[in-house]
Amino acid sequence: QVQLVESGGGLVQPGGSLRLSCAASGGRFSIYAMGWYRQAPGKQRELVARVTSVGNTNYADSVKGRFTISRDNAKNTVYLQMNSLKPEDTAVYYCNKMTLPSVWGQGTQVTVSS
Repeated sequence: QVQLVESGGGLVQPGGSLRLSCAASGGRFSIYAMGWYRQAPGKQRELVARVTSVGNTNYADSVKGRFTISRDNAKNTVYLQMNSLKPEDTAVYYCNKMTLPSVWGQGTQVTVSS
C-alpha cells in the first residue's frame, strides 16, 4: 500500500521561497502521476500542479511562473519548489497519488506572512 509523507512547510515572508517534498513508500512510484493540492481555510481543495509518469507538468494559473513541480524516481519523491510566495498561497498543501486508486498525504502547512 502506498503511503505519502510531506515535509518542508513553514512560515515565510512574502516574496520568499519554500520547497515541499513528498516521499512515497510502497507501490511503483515511477509509474504514478503525482500532484500537489492546497486547501486554504474556508475554501475548497484545489490542484496546484501535477507531473505525469514521464515528466509532463501542468500548473494552476495562479502559480504559473512561480512554482515548479518535479520528481526524482530514484528517491521516490516529488517536489514543489515555490518562489515569489504571496499571502494568498497560505494553505495546507497535500501530496496526491493521482493514478487510481488515489492516495493522500497528511498535508503540510505553508504560511506566507510578514
